[in-house]
Amino acid sequence: MKLKTILISALLVANSVFAANGTEPTKQPSLTGKPYASPTNLDTSLPDLGDVSQTVLTPQDEQRIGEQIMRDVAVSDDVVQDIEVIDYLNALGNRLVAASPDKQQKFNFFVVQDNSINAFAMPGGVIGVHTGLILATNSESELASVLGHEIGHVTQHHMARMLAQQKTDLFKNIGGIALAILMARANPELANGAMASVGAAGVQRQLDYTREHEREADRVGLSILDAAGFDVRAMPAFFTNLQQGTRFTEGTAPSFLRTHPLTSERIADVSNRVETMPYRQVADSLDFQLVRAKLRANNGLAQDAIDQFQNNIKEHRFANETAEHYGLAVAMLRKNDLTGAQNQLQWIRKSATKNTGQNAFFESLDARIQVARNNPQAAASQYAKGLALFPNHRALIYGYSEHFLAINQPDKAIKLVQDKQAIYPNDAYFYDILAKAYTAKNKNLLRFQAQGESYYRQYNLTKAIEQMEFATKAKDGNFYEHSIVEARLKELRRQETIEKAANERLS
Repeated sequence: MKLKTILISALLVANSVFAANGTEPTKQPSLTGKPYASPTNLDTSLPDLGDVSQTVLTPQDEQRIGEQIMRDVAVSDDVVQDIEVIDYLNALGNRLVAASPDKQQKFNFFVVQDNSINAFAMPGGVIGVHTGLILATNSESELASVLGHEIGHVTQHHMARMLAQQKTDLFKNIGGIALAILMARANPELANGAMASVGAAGVQRQLDYTREHEREADRVGLSILDAAGFDVRAMPAFFTNLQQGTRFTEGTAPSFLRTHPLTSERIADVSNRVETMPYRQVADSLDFQLVRAKLRANNGLAQDAIDQFQNNIKEHRFANETAEHYGLAVAMLRKNDLTGAQNQLQWIRKSATKNTGQNAFFESLDARIQVARNNPQAAASQYAKGLALFPNHRALIYGYSEHFLAINQPDKAIKLVQDKQAIYPNDAYFYDILAKAYTAKNKNLLRFQAQGESYYRQYNLTKAIEQMEFATKAKDGNFYEHSIVEARLKELRRQETIEKAANERLS
């Protein structure tokens, strides 16, 4: 079975438990806290599903599949590229991962721009969350319960187990089901035709198996949620809201693609488990509220978002007033109402408490407003002020380095990025900025080298090697720089050979 086919199967069975009552995975992309001890009376026993999965997909295989998925995620138009949203989700996800049973598994969290209520887990620790799900959650603990559930799918290797126990039926039907899912958003009628060719018996056997996975992921996720210090009652509460389903918009994919129904049995099972656990009230972080406000502000028409925020503020219909004014400011910035956006930000700074008034989101927004005003001096001052308060906030780092490029000061952009790379060694965009800065300085070897490192961090080994080859042929650069590039090219080619051998083994 080709690696590409396994990738499609990963997307197919991406466990979208939260696509309840008719909301299914309508898009499949091509990207701290001290843990509490779990109570001793919590039943965490799991069904013995065996280790046969390791004979189908080894951990190394899962990692390679995950990297291939992330390569598609990196260039997908369906994936949210807002670094503040990305960093928030990864901070929340990593807090839960630290409380998970598998401390060795690496995870990548990303957000899909899609209004449906959905989240999914794939091999290699790849977890995607739809914007619709983030907006549907009533608390940060509810969102954490979703991520905990998906982390459970990954740590229990459900994809490999499904392939091991059902590969005959799966391999027979995977092409038709995957085709229907991929066609659903673009043309539901064609998706209906594609689905008609898939054997119903094989699909049903797959569904029966994944229901067991859902129950197992519920139990593992609940344990993770508790150990990470969140409100465990958020999981059954969110399940119940999803089952009612009256608040959520129907997805565009055919109804018979709803492969992971949320049953009353599952809700009852989780509810019974949390009854044995201590009651814990957990306040939402301000960042959770700000991310949700930002997503609403950037969804649909800017004026519609402005009207909604203004009405909510007027009628006192909000969970957090500061976040509501922040969302209004973001929407006004989209509409190029710079005075209105600045006024909302001033309200936040004046009215918010000391703890909520200082936040990296506000500093970044203030700088973006100055950039939109075409006031480079004020923008530079604001970026410097923001980074002094929040030195590791990537939106500020990105913005300040882009500012230096815009005013033709590439050396300052290079210094800023290089100072921060130790904190974010796998950030591809940092290398994109370096490539642009070196281009401005006519340093070809360093430009190609930086672009190659960017591609490598986007899991595109072929393009990374291509750029390193260009770098070795560059006429500039000293002996030391050429030696570094040649050694790196040799390392990348060796890795390419290893990956090709692994792909052949999977085929």
